[in-house]
Amino acid sequence: MNYVVIDRGDKLSKQLAAQFHILAAARGLVRNDERPQMVVSIGGDGTLLQAFHSHADQVEDIAFVGVHTGHLGFFADWKADELEELVRMMAEDEPKIVRYPLAEIVLDTSEGLSTYIAVNEFTLKGVDNTLVAQIDINDELFEMFRGDGIVVSTPSGSTAYNKSLGGAVIHPSIDCLQIAEIASINNRVYRTLGSSVVLPQHHHCDIISRKDQRLQLTFDHLNITRSDIRSIRCSVSARKISFARYRPFPFWNRVREAFLGYEVK
Repeated sequence: MNYVVIDRGDKLSKQLAAQFHILAAARGLVRNDERPQMVVSIGGDGTLLQAFHSHADQVEDIAFVGVHTGHLGFFADWKADELEELVRMMAEDEPKIVRYPLAEIVLDTSEGLSTYIAVNEFTLKGVDNTLVAQIDINDELFEMFRGDGIVVSTPSGSTAYNKSLGGAVIHPSIDCLQIAEIASINNRVYRTLGSSVVLPQHHHCDIISRKDQRLQLTFDHLNITRSDIRSIRCSVSARKISFARYRPFPFWNRVREAFLGYEVK
């Protein structure tokens, strides 16, 4: 098996990465930074997002496994003191591959169309003033939005920014997107639903800019600012991210431990 390690860059993560390479070589695993079959993330959920975007062009051919060096993350199955066991299982066992939906974001700008994908969420905010936008669902007007911003999340990202906005937690086996509002303004001109909306795989939404405005767009941890956005189409991507599970760790257990703070003994 070919693999690559992406670490967070702190002292502990670097030490674990070096240890992983030694253990992997002893087990016959081959380091291949360019064309890996397995991407090992050592750090936190942010590190795995970085690893994904570093290898997004290979997403259909690779799987990810996470080692967390801090608090338990939603993407990391392994702790720092379990590195030897992880390497052993990678060398000896076939993992269960689970595939989670990605968000596809297509920007229509003065330069043409450009496409991005996100594991967790796409966020849109106004830079200088409130965001003013029309939201269409399946090419029909849904609402006129004025407020701080809009978050479009995948099921994987439903436990992140989306949850803090009152959105639902959705199991990542469900192919869908969720639209949540950030501090919407409601009056006689602008009227929003006021709750999150879940779109199935075969639906899409368009966010259409309704004034000249500088916009901040965030794809997971990647930020860009543009003033020439005409519209943004959001849909469930045809591609998925794959995770290698060498042992069971159900999603609802992760949710319980992360937000309710206890483990079942």
